[in-house]
Amino acid sequence: MAVDINWGELGFGYIKTPYRFVAEYKNGKWNEGGLTGDDKLVISECAGVLQYAQTAFEGLKAYTTKDGRVVTFRPDLNAERMAQSAARLEMPVLPEGMFLRAVEQVVAANRDHVPPYGSGATLYLRPYMFGSSPVIGVKPAEEYQFRLFATPVGPYFKGGVKPLTIRVCDFDRAAPHGTGHIKAGLNYAMSLHAIVDAHEKGFDENMYLDAGTRTFVEETGGANFLFVTKDGKVVTPKSDSILPSITRRSLCYVAEKYLGLTVEHRPVKLEEVYGFAECGLCGTAAVISPVGKIVDHGREICLPSGMDKMGEVTKKLYDTLTGIQMGTIEAPDGWLHEIK
Repeated sequence: MAVDINWGELGFGYIKTPYRFVAEYKNGKWNEGGLTGDDKLVISECAGVLQYAQTAFEGLKAYTTKDGRVVTFRPDLNAERMAQSAARLEMPVLPEGMFLRAVEQVVAANRDHVPPYGSGATLYLRPYMFGSSPVIGVKPAEEYQFRLFATPVGPYFKGGVKPLTIRVCDFDRAAPHGTGHIKAGLNYAMSLHAIVDAHEKGFDENMYLDAGTRTFVEETGGANFLFVTKDGKVVTPKSDSILPSITRRSLCYVAEKYLGLTVEHRPVKLEEVYGFAECGLCGTAAVISPVGKIVDHGREICLPSGMDKMGEVTKKLYDTLTGIQMGTIEAPDGWLHEIK
């Protein structure tokens, strides 16, 4: 059944679709879970998620390839990362098979909401888990829900890609030995004041430094950094407090195996950034968001790639990865998960 959506006018926001997946954890085990048309949920006012932010989430997309297949991109890595997040927050680990089944069932059930190839739009998938039973003392909940909904979204950059201006942030995103390496809701709550403050001061995003020494680059509120040196090496910051971005890991593979570039995943000092040729923010929503200028407390770092377009290497990385995702470039084994 066709849906009345102008794919070319979609923004990046929530649109209710007919079906979502729900599974419950009670008495020490997950039930089978399944689809529901009900987008509302009822939980205790004392639920663990409301009292102590016991929740984690993921984000991935389904889309139509050039040859007409509906696919998702490396969902097994999302399942793995959600398992890591759950374990760190003392939530029950969701079996990978159930995660993948939820993805398949939700996309198949909402297939009419998967945008056509070439529209620039995708079906965004949001899996999440939370403590649902009452908790008044500081401890893990005893019951949990895993849910996955879908919403069609437009391209992250409406009207074309424009390099961003970001600032070196005085706020900390994550503490050493904390939860920066998992996709916990509380990490994103921590970043809200900082991003609102950045926007009010005319910046697009924040560059967070390590909270221990404030000398090493970590990430933004929702994306990993990717740098390109003047001799064409791809460099990504390494830290135990950085979320292991699936997009970043995929771009590094593409850089090395498809483009023949040298890739370095290592700690990056802030002072090094002054010598880089290109900078991008990588994540599910935009793949790569180019950065043209970084402001470090009044000192401007103007990337040689400029404020008009993506840098040359960043553009090649973007074009290659999106080509793999859309089926115009052959994908490595297991990267595209077709929805029947």
